[in-house]
Amino acid sequence: MSGWEAVAGPRPDGDGAQPAAGLCGAGRLSISADHGSIAAYRIDGPVTVHQHPPSAAAPAPRPVRVGVVPSLASAFQPRDGLRGAIDRARAGHPTVVLTQVLSGGGGVGKSQLAASYAHHAHSTGVDVLVWVDAAETAQIIAAFAEAAGKVGAPGADGQDAEGDAAAFLAWLAVTERSWLVVLDDLADLENSGRWWPRPPADGKRGRVLATTRRRGALLSGAGRALVDVGLYDLPEALGYLRERLDAAGAAHLLGGRAAELVEALGLLPLALAHAAAYMINEDVDCGAYLDLFSDRASRLDAVMPADADADGYGRQVTASLLVALDAAQRREPVGLAAPAIRLAALLDPAGHPGALWTTRTVARYLTDHRAPHPSGSATAAAEPFTPARARAAVRLLHQYGLLTSDSRDGHRAVRMHALTARAARESAVEADASAALRAAASALREIWPEHTRTVPDLAAVLRSNAETLAAHADGLLWQSNAHLVLFAAGNSLIDDGFHAGAVDHWRRLAADAGRVLGEQHPHAVAARGQLANAYQHAGRVGEALVLEERVAADSERLLGSRHPDTLTARHNLALSDREAGRIEEAVRMLQEVAVDSERSLGEQHPRTLVARAQLAVSYHLAGRTDEAVSLLEQVVADTDRALGEHHPHALAARANLATAYRDAGRTAQALRVDERVAADTDRLLGSLHPDTLTVRNNLANSYLHAGRTEEALDLLEQVAADTESVRGGRHPDTLTARSNLAIAYWEDGRSEEALDLLEQVVVDRERTLGERHPDTLISRHHLAAARRQRP
Repeated sequence: MSGWEAVAGPRPDGDGAQPAAGLCGAGRLSISADHGSIAAYRIDGPVTVHQHPPSAAAPAPRPVRVGVVPSLASAFQPRDGLRGAIDRARAGHPTVVLTQVLSGGGGVGKSQLAASYAHHAHSTGVDVLVWVDAAETAQIIAAFAEAAGKVGAPGADGQDAEGDAAAFLAWLAVTERSWLVVLDDLADLENSGRWWPRPPADGKRGRVLATTRRRGALLSGAGRALVDVGLYDLPEALGYLRERLDAAGAAHLLGGRAAELVEALGLLPLALAHAAAYMINEDVDCGAYLDLFSDRASRLDAVMPADADADGYGRQVTASLLVALDAAQRREPVGLAAPAIRLAALLDPAGHPGALWTTRTVARYLTDHRAPHPSGSATAAAEPFTPARARAAVRLLHQYGLLTSDSRDGHRAVRMHALTARAARESAVEADASAALRAAASALREIWPEHTRTVPDLAAVLRSNAETLAAHADGLLWQSNAHLVLFAAGNSLIDDGFHAGAVDHWRRLAADAGRVLGEQHPHAVAARGQLANAYQHAGRVGEALVLEERVAADSERLLGSRHPDTLTARHNLALSDREAGRIEEAVRMLQEVAVDSERSLGEQHPRTLVARAQLAVSYHLAGRTDEAVSLLEQVVADTDRALGEHHPHALAARANLATAYRDAGRTAQALRVDERVAADTDRLLGSLHPDTLTVRNNLANSYLHAGRTEEALDLLEQVAADTESVRGGRHPDTLTARSNLAIAYWEDGRSEEALDLLEQVVVDRERTLGERHPDTLISRHHLAAARRQRP
């Protein structure tokens, strides 16, 4: 048995984006391929990765906590009547569901009630407390999988989120430990039913609370009791307002029209929060605020007509938002509150990074859209904009209760209630909304790291924000380069190993671009190029080839044969030809691309160097080994001279040269180069960076060729463990690392260990990539060969 595997490399952006690191892209370095070949990479833009949950370990010390329980609002009302109904319902049912009587309404305090129970459970020492933001079923599965690892649920191995989540449910049903699970904002009732915990029959050790805006038969039965959560009653509303003002030392603002005011606000907790914040900050009493509110409400038909309020959010909320926003606009930094809230309202309500507000994009946006200073002072209007002023605008919105800004929430530091966000979006005029949309997209792109593989938590947050933004865009992102944030999100799916999801993402983007811009627009062609990339990673080589041929033809017709995007399209088509076994076609096309790139961009341009490197790989696969080695040596020298010997392209070129030396039988030279590349990459990127792991894999292969088997095995075992810790148990890179380790075991005579590991790799690749994916077929071939040759 033989055949050292290569990790599939990323593909080029079709939009002319600057190529990233790797042999020819996306921060990757070369890795080993079969003993008779050299691994190749493609040009690509930034990619992201989500870290897979760690493997289950021993039970964590008590107490176990998963998720973030919201803080209780100032002047939180215990709502004794509702709590009594909830507690009475629990007496006969182990599960209590908090829902609401108003169809589709928001801001009535469901989550706050659930949070009060959770805080009480925490203070009284419940063993296991799990708070899930359950708007999507995937979030429930992820939280339960995390909990399974923390409690040490039997059967949870950190390899399969759904399997781990099921193990956690089984553990809940039998454990002697006390627990509370809260499913907050449950939306997908049709698909989440199997993930509802089933507490023990006596209901004494375990409890489930769920909040949802939905109503219907799906919420009842199966031991669930439905409790309607509506608006405050009048005493509760007055109690909230009185306590809120008193806590702020503003009891004098209550006045004699408090009851009239809370009625006008519709007894809605969220509207009362806006009103109280305004009254405290502006030192106006209930009567004065009521006059302001009534005046604003009388003019709301032009902003939010009654027939547009399909979700029943209530005009009172929009009115209170606009009143608070008017006040915030007049406070320092003057004129920034309105454009700031319009931008924040387009992002994920669950939160976005505070760093977004320090970007150049946001600085320009706020500068261009700030309202004039009420004093008319030219000096004030001309004040230079700084990130500190942007942060001050966010804090101002926080002060007025329009959003929450808390650095302790990490990458989700800035949050906005979905109801507030909708009211803000619906109150914006079209031109302002369009500008905010483009600014939000560009700001997300600006804070998107070049290598998100090392920051999986940030990558997850950025993707969710990009997806939320796209949902509000309705095609507007394609009218400028703002669509590039959608490209970044799609590339992250590929790098994270979600190949089927990447295909779906790029198929939608390609369809949207064609619909909005026309099939022959360069952006639409670029999206189709990325879809071909996704097909290739998913193992759908035939579909990739057909689409890449179309993309190359379209690019040449629209842009010319030597345009960078056309060169990229032809380059990718050549690589797909090569992967499909059409080596001679690949050699011919890469020769043409290298010549055209040199004429168009120059012989030292990174794209030219990449094309020549790929040509060398194709020479090697065509059996032209001497030409391959000679060309790679020249590419290394040229890349060192043009970019510096520590540039990622230079490191990749050197790593590929080592592979060529090794496969040409020049093992000593290969080993010297691999050791140098491994040391440089470790120093520059860190020992756990995916590129470093790839280079260490190459070094292990050179050790094997040099007969230094013990060193090779030690290194491969460490690479496999480190790759799993960084990329997750079923990421394609992890499975490749395990496959390489299995092959090394076999060559060392450890046949049983090799067979066990290969069998597991086959199973995992079938589950992750599909039965017909090329990597799966490679693993099956290795396993079959091992079984035939088994001693």
